[in-house]
Amino acid sequence: MVKISIIIPVYNSEKFLNKCLESIVNQTLKDIEIICINDGSTDNSLSILNSFAQKDSRVIVINQDNQGQSCARNAGLAIAKGEYIGFVDSDDWIDLDFYEKLYKAAKKYDADIAAAGIKRLRPYKWKYHLKIKNEEYTENTDQKFLLCDVPDKCYVVNKIYKTSELKKYNIIFEPHVFFEDRCFTCEALIKLNTLVTVPDIYYNYWTNNKSTVKTTSPKKSKDARYTYNKMMQYLKENNINLDHYFTEFKKIKLFGLTVLKIKTFKDKKQYLLCNCIKFEIKQPVSKK
Repeated sequence: MVKISIIIPVYNSEKFLNKCLESIVNQTLKDIEIICINDGSTDNSLSILNSFAQKDSRVIVINQDNQGQSCARNAGLAIAKGEYIGFVDSDDWIDLDFYEKLYKAAKKYDADIAAAGIKRLRPYKWKYHLKIKNEEYTENTDQKFLLCDVPDKCYVVNKIYKTSELKKYNIIFEPHVFFEDRCFTCEALIKLNTLVTVPDIYYNYWTNNKSTVKTTSPKKSKDARYTYNKMMQYLKENNINLDHYFTEFKKIKLFGLTVLKIKTFKDKKQYLLCNCIKFEIKQPVSKK
């Protein structure tokens, strides 16, 4: 059996696609299949995919009319043969040992999910968006959410999922909806029993100003509200402890004027003095 099926939805990604695919075909873990779904691209993306497929038999290309990222990912899920499944967006890339380390950790603990860190990159700078400091294994659902910083960071792409468990619970992406990661990630963390975190490897998330997240439309605004409300209702129904998620906000006034705003959010306190001087102080995160 193939160790990992990697599913890549592609839509008009010619500028980034070569770097994305190079990072995957050159993975130190060789026993993978690379399922690329061309979702009605109108640029040179399909030609790039076909070129990679001609050179590497592990690359599988599905060409379909534009249906959106959720449908493209579902098309990949339907044919995936790997023991585990991973997702990569076509404008991002991964460390070369990304899947080898995730797979080894998952097998070590027989974990249903293995999760890595995320770097967020812009043209002239980058930062850790999610940093995994230790290898930690848990069967506790609240702890899974805390370790993965969900629901604040509902990413599917920095994880691998045991295929048999996804199929057992029929976990797929809601079709024709933007921000589909939210509900998929939360459902997987609740229904799949075990998780291991893997330090020192990263999914490299490129901040693309033309991406789904960055561009706006009435449809996207509507879907953002819909998926958020659906996610929060689902978490409430499953009694997920979200104390680590919510933000505390305080205002300190002098003679009726706000002189200091204090925002407590996860691992830091943010201070805004007289609406002009801003600074942050990090603090330890309490694990429940």
